[in-house]
Formats: sequence, structure tokens, C-alpha cells
Amino acid sequence: MSPRHVRPMAAPGPFTADQLRSKDPYELSNGHAIFTPPTGQRGGSSNRAGGQVLGTDPKVESAGIDVGVSTGPKELRAPDISVGNVKDEPGWATTAPLLAVEYADVGQNEDDLHTKMQELFAAGTRIFWVVRLVGPRCVEVHEPKKPIRVALPGELLTAPGILANPVPVEALYDRDAADVATLKNLLNRQGYEDLDAVLETGREEGREEGREEGREEGLRDALSGVLAARGLEPTEAQRARIAHEKDLHTLSRWVTAAATATSCAAVLATRESESESRPKTTRRK
Repeated sequence: MSPRHVRPMAAPGPFTADQLRSKDPYELSNGHAIFTPPTGQRGGSSNRAGGQVLGTDPKVESAGIDVGVSTGPKELRAPDISVGNVKDEPGWATTAPLLAVEYADVGQNEDDLHTKMQELFAAGTRIFWVVRLVGPRCVEVHEPKKPIRVALPGELLTAPGILANPVPVEALYDRDAADVATLKNLLNRQGYEDLDAVLETGREEGREEGREEGREEGLRDALSGVLAARGLEPTEAQRARIAHEKDLHTLSRWVTAAATATSCAAVLATRESESESRPKTTRRK
């Protein structure tokens, strides 16, 4: 029997959180070491998608992937995604995430998952989402003293007081759905509902000023805001290219690409075919 399948014992184990280093493949439950092997391909890809969406939500100030949470000397848990407890400093988080997400794939130990969930609830976690990757995709919604709810693809997940926007179930594991949700989040952070709202703002500015350039300026403003939110700083040459671009479709593609690109160069290199292959954002009231 592998270490992962050993249930934590009632008596405290010998280990403490300060004995473990970042990247050590173990968590602790009451001082007992629980082996946590590397994430598989499917889990890693899904984790990236979910972390991207949750981390950009307009209400979220802090989030992280695989962050160690130690609320006591003999406890160390690392949810796949933590929301609301991640500081910009070294060491383990000392408070539990308000929202925790765990991806359950092949080989998931259900006893350990249940124990982990209960320990985080006891430490202050309000909502725990379990994304099921084996079989039909779904998300289990766990809350203390409430029945488990199962959300299916096509449904929306909410976390009142934690997230501003509902999260489509698919956005927690599907790249395209995650990109759409991420773009909406980033535009919301800049005061826009979606791309349609950006264009409408440009039209209003154009009507007020009597010139078509208002639509272009609206898209340029949205692009600048998304790049700033992502921490992507254009070079002088890239700023000049953006400033002189007048094609609305190109500017719109750049705004969409900025939600997930890793550099300004990648944003400006986005081809029309790439943009059109992705789902479009829709206005939500």
C-alpha cells in the first residue's frame, strides 16, 4: 500500500510543517505525511484553466495554485487552487482559502480527499469545489453543513462574497471556455461588461466628438487595461503600433488575445484565424 492510501491516525504523527520545503511531495494531516505525486497531464492543463479564471475574477485580490496552507504546526494542505488567502511573501499560507478547488482524476483517494476537505472547512474554508475529470465532467459543490450539489456542463458556479462573476463549469477544465471567462473578468476589472460594451463606449465617444476614432480609442483603452492587469508592458515600438492601428477587427482580436498571451509580442502577432476559432464573449445582464 502506497503512503497516499494510509489514513491519518487519531494519534498525532511525528512531522511538522516547518520540516517540509516548497516542492516536497507531501502534505500533512495531524503530523502524518501524505504522499502527493506530481499532477498528470489532464489535471495540470485543467488546473491552469481554472486558476486563470478564478485568479482574474474582479473581486479576487489573491489566488494561487498548489499553495501550502498550514493553520497549525502539524497541518499542511495544498489545494489545487486557493482563493483569498495568498500573500506576496515566502512561506506557507497561515489562513485557509475562502474557496478551495481540487481536481479529482485517475487514482484519486476519496478518503484523503474527504479528510482534506474537512480539515480546510475546520480552518475556515467556506466553499470547496471538486472538479471530476474521470467519467462525465462535473463539479461537486461542498459547503459545511449543506448537502453536496453537483453542477454539470452548461451550469454556472457561484461563490457569494468571494467571486464577483459566476463561473461556467467548463471554464474550470476547458481552455476555450476559460479564455472567454478570463477575458470577461479582465474587461470587468477595467469597467467594461464585455467587448460589446467596449465598442459601444467607442461609439458614444465617436458620436459625442463627431469622429469615428472614438471606437478605435475605446478598444485601445480596453487593450491597455487588459495588458496592465496581466502585467504585460509594451515596448515603445509596440505602443506606437497599437496607437496607429485603425482596423477595429484587429484591435478587437488584440483585446481578446491579451487575456491569455504571455507577452505583448504574442498579442500583436495574433492572426485572424486564431481569434475566430475561439468562442465570442456575449453580453450578460
